[in-house]
Amino acid sequence: MKMTVSARVGLILAALAFVFLPMVLGGQWIKILISTGCFIIAASGVAFMYSRLGMVSLGQVALMGVGGWVMLRMNHAFHLPFEVNLAVAGAVTLMFGWLLAMPALRMRGLYLALITLMAAGGLEVIFSTFRFPNGGEGFWGVMPSVAAPFQRPLLATEDSDYLRYIIFWIVAAFLIIEMHMRTAPGRAWAMIRRSEAAAYSSGVNVVYYKAWAFGLAGFLAGISGGLLAGGLGLLDPATFRASESIMLFALMVVGGSRGWLGVIIAGILYRVVPALFNDWTIDADLALVIFGAALLHAIITAPNGLSGQLLDLIAKLSKRT
Repeated sequence: MKMTVSARVGLILAALAFVFLPMVLGGQWIKILISTGCFIIAASGVAFMYSRLGMVSLGQVALMGVGGWVMLRMNHAFHLPFEVNLAVAGAVTLMFGWLLAMPALRMRGLYLALITLMAAGGLEVIFSTFRFPNGGEGFWGVMPSVAAPFQRPLLATEDSDYLRYIIFWIVAAFLIIEMHMRTAPGRAWAMIRRSEAAAYSSGVNVVYYKAWAFGLAGFLAGISGGLLAGGLGLLDPATFRASESIMLFALMVVGGSRGWLGVIIAGILYRVVPALFNDWTIDADLALVIFGAALLHAIITAPNGLSGQLLDLIAKLSKRT
């Protein structure tokens, strides 16, 4: 199968990041990039739903919180291997994705966005009220004292190794989506985006493939939330506010939803830019002004986002040489 320019650039960036980033960065920036990588995985689910199905889901960060909650609870309650806990977190959020798919079977556009946003708001209230597990007793697993230690993968106990582990999962998430795009689900999603009536008349099971898309997005959110829990050891409810899902979606539009480079740009904007402002002793809220200007730029002049403009520039330069 022919590899696109975006895929080639993404693999090159992933290889360079895997080898060099843990070697040259300090401890704090490694943690920031671990968080960035987790949100890149989550953003990939939002991007493929928007670009392939035309559906706006504003609950992805909240689903990350579900995955993180399950990951922490499994770790503290059962002490199973990291990968087993991560698989459970992905499976649980996959089912949450199916629940969100139920209204999507009848609604699109603004109404679907509002329903997913309301779901995110409900999860935000739950997280704020009951907090995240930290080794306590009972169903919620919360104790007032210091959190119990979190068990990372055996090959990634140090932050530098865990960053490489995150990069591996970013590539895996992109490959999972790419595999779907090149097989029957991708063809069905493309037909559904063009016309649901035409898809029905062609024998496409629209209900089935919509539920499949929401389940896949939920699975990626759960994996990213579980990986974030592994990177930080304890999660803060403020990380999973409903407004954060809106921000992640907006930055996905800025970066570009049709290629993996756009998703990477979205994650970098979401996490690295505010961290840079804090490092430079600049109010991080100023980043919102920049994001707003970037969103206007993307809507007016860059329908494929910043990644589309960058890839067009690379294509022009390659033709000249």
